[in-house]
Amino acid sequence: MITKEEILEKLEEVKDPEIPKLSVVELGVITDIDIKENDVKITMTPTFAGCPALDVMQKDIKNAVSELPVDNVEVNVSFDKSWNSNMITERGKQILKESGFAPPPNHNGVFQIDIFNKVKCPFCESENTKLQTPFGPTLCRAIHYCNNCHQAFEQFKPV
Repeated sequence: MITKEEILEKLEEVKDPEIPKLSVVELGVITDIDIKENDVKITMTPTFAGCPALDVMQKDIKNAVSELPVDNVEVNVSFDKSWNSNMITERGKQILKESGFAPPPNHNGVFQIDIFNKVKCPFCESENTKLQTPFGPTLCRAIHYCNNCHQAFEQFKPV
């Protein structure tokens, strides 16, 4: 019988279509794996309700896990448990940084506006940065500018 660990290892191959180095496991969107004999049910929680990559990720998860010795794979989307940026693994945060994003800081669920100030630049590590807009190309990102290396960069917002 297949194990949860084997499924998680396979899911490391499934990448977020918007950040191709980051797996769905590292992003923290896999919220449950249920195995009954050779049937697998995977629950994923998107980073936000209107995530445009949702259908692609569901299909990629099903295809990847179907390569394992299982009979059926079901991928469900659930909002019962809300995703938050603390669910991104430490490896995931490192990949975000390597991909040019400022990773979100860990939080306790209470946000002050200061969380958007002095965001560390992923290129030069300077905190001499400025929030340009809290509205990035997707709901989960904000745009900042580094006054030291003069690079604009995206921050994965703490949510």
